[in-house]
Amino acid sequence: MSRTTQLAAPRRPTRQIHVGSVAVGGGAPVSVQSMTTTKTADVEGTLSQIYALASAGADIVRCTCNEEEAAEGLAHIVPRSPVPIVADVHFHHEMALAALDAGVQGLRLNPGNLRKPEEIRMVAAEARDRAIPIRVGVNAGSLHPELYKRYGGATPEALVESARMELALFAEVGFEDVKISVKASSVPLMIEAYRLAAATFDHPLHLGVTEAGPPPAGLVKATAGMATLLAEGIGDTIRYSLTADPVEEARAGRQLLEALGLRERKGLDLIACPSCGRAEIDVIGVAKAAQEALEDRKLPIQVAVMGCVVNGPGEAREADVGIAAGRHKGHLFIKGKIVRVVPEEEMVAALVEEAERLVAEGVEARLAAADAGAEAEAEADRRALLDARGDDANHAGEKVALIRRRAGHPHPER
Repeated sequence: MSRTTQLAAPRRPTRQIHVGSVAVGGGAPVSVQSMTTTKTADVEGTLSQIYALASAGADIVRCTCNEEEAAEGLAHIVPRSPVPIVADVHFHHEMALAALDAGVQGLRLNPGNLRKPEEIRMVAAEARDRAIPIRVGVNAGSLHPELYKRYGGATPEALVESARMELALFAEVGFEDVKISVKASSVPLMIEAYRLAAATFDHPLHLGVTEAGPPPAGLVKATAGMATLLAEGIGDTIRYSLTADPVEEARAGRQLLEALGLRERKGLDLIACPSCGRAEIDVIGVAKAAQEALEDRKLPIQVAVMGCVVNGPGEAREADVGIAAGRHKGHLFIKGKIVRVVPEEEMVAALVEEAERLVAEGVEARLAAADAGAEAEAEADRRALLDARGDDANHAGEKVALIRRRAGHPHPER
């Protein structure tokens, strides 16, 4: 029931680093990252959010380390976390050193905010001695003022130069366990900056559209940027930077990688038709009910909800399991084959039951257990709906004929 799809472009080869137990770059699976929104000093609250993020698909979680209390919190959080923890450090190198003392598996430094070369070298040397990787987190909104002046603003070249300058300081102390991000809130700028970074460095890249905003616009922007690059083979870790519950970030990240065939499916993929003149049910309502009923069960399958039985099972024949509505009934199908017909009010419950049994027993077993006569009953319903609504339920043929008459087409009936 899992699916693998090959993207057009091969993955960009990079060095490999390890953030705790998670390999990044060098052919490792693209990983999902998110960030807690709690105060890191709140150990139990932060751990609760980390567990929720891990459950939603996060492989790595970042926590802010902006004060001594946060570093102390990390000392309690790291050994209890289900995933590696990266400390987010902006202005104070002391907080980076404290986070290393707390046992974090990675650091994120913003070179536009932590600027003193001696402090950067000090942190890099300490990370080197502890074998802890650092992400050079360049952000278009917080570049060094000198770079804005030199490049006339936050250009792709300015972002990449910021990362290059940081790497040069790391090289002075022999530190190379690095991944790089060159984020921007502008999708075109972000895409061009990462393309240039990919051509410039052989380090793994962490993708993101910074400050993408709330869903749905934030999801669209972040997906537009990251999916474009991932399809080009660029990117080794990703983060959706949403103004929302971070669990939404982790879930979206996982879903994006699964949709692109970059990670094996672990959760639900629900597809549904957009509805039409033949629809026998409220497709949106049924799809939403099915999504809510199935999502928390974490079934690694594709489920289809189709509005009618005329084309539904055929159009969704690649789905593992699905249901199509017809004449106040639900036609349950597996891989396009009708296995059961149930009353309309039982559609969602029957779909959930069949999905769980499919995962537990397998496709062949469930096809073998199909109800006798289900296909014949479904075909009778399909024929009745065709007789009632016709082949052209949306009256497209009438519209085409009208268009051709207006255009003076000699054969408007064709």
